[in-house]
Amino acid sequence: MCHLGYPAYCQASVLKVRESKASERTIVVAGLPVGFVNDQLLTTLLKIHFQDTENKGGVVEDVMYPTRTKGVAYVTFKEKEVAENVVRKKHCLAEKVGPAQLTVSHFGEKVFSSVHAVLDLSVFRSQVRLENVVMDLKREISTLGFSPLGANGRISVQGSFLAIKKLKELLLLKVSSLLEKNRSGQSPRGSMQRSSHSLKSLRSSIPETLRSGESLVLDTDVFLYLKNKSGFYESTLKKFHVQCQERVDGDITTVCIKNVQDRSQPNKAKQVKELIEKYSHALSFELRKETFILEGKEHREKRNIKLACEQVSSRCLQVLVNFYETHIDVIGSSSDIYLFKKEVMKLTRQKVR
Repeated sequence: MCHLGYPAYCQASVLKVRESKASERTIVVAGLPVGFVNDQLLTTLLKIHFQDTENKGGVVEDVMYPTRTKGVAYVTFKEKEVAENVVRKKHCLAEKVGPAQLTVSHFGEKVFSSVHAVLDLSVFRSQVRLENVVMDLKREISTLGFSPLGANGRISVQGSFLAIKKLKELLLLKVSSLLEKNRSGQSPRGSMQRSSHSLKSLRSSIPETLRSGESLVLDTDVFLYLKNKSGFYESTLKKFHVQCQERVDGDITTVCIKNVQDRSQPNKAKQVKELIEKYSHALSFELRKETFILEGKEHREKRNIKLACEQVSSRCLQVLVNFYETHIDVIGSSSDIYLFKKEVMKLTRQKVR
């Protein structure tokens, strides 16, 4: 998988893990506190924690931190059995770094290992100070990385997909709270005219189905595969007679589900949400993504890569290929992705790495 944004030493280390049996002895540790201590101390604390037998630990060969995803580390053990044991236990870091409930899982190249999103907070401007909103979000989800707040109310955020999902849920709750205050005639700040205008802006930022149906946030790559390749998505909508509105915002997609039948019928939207959520969660562990970089290449080389991907995709029907101006994303199972890349490299006369 091609990764952008890794330091050179980190990229080489991750590649080494993926291409060797070390992946079987490696765990992914998420939920690490950001900003409490320096990286070197946190690395040491992780090694001590996972070598402690009370934590089902053992001899640690390597701790990779920081990584591309904020608040995530890779820990490699000497024995495969130790890695299997530690993922079965709940883990909490030492008190000196603050309360940190860790999420520990087996190493894997998940499609949504890191997500970048741009938030438009300008809808809150007439209601609250935007700086306060950002401070609240940083406090609530410390594993996310935030860029400086722009004058236009926009801010870039990067982190794991689950953290981005939690962020979106927090924002929707904040919007709903402000909408309720406006309905009650409570204007936190500014004239009634400004509040009315803000109310319309806030309403437009929330899909109508959030008030009359169910909302689901998915990784965009997982959603595109779910919709275009699995067949599960469309068949489920037809089976339960529900309507869906989909909105893609970069790396995340919001799916709003609404019952087609009258309200006296059982809430099928909620049932469909749960089914899609479970299916997409399973897909996220099975799918892998390979990226062919086009940016910076000669026109002829770009054309050859595109033609090769188009040719191979006609034979690999279970692989989703998304063409962009700067790159091509290929999503599918590990075996399918390997064969796809091998065929593309053969057609373009490049060596498979």
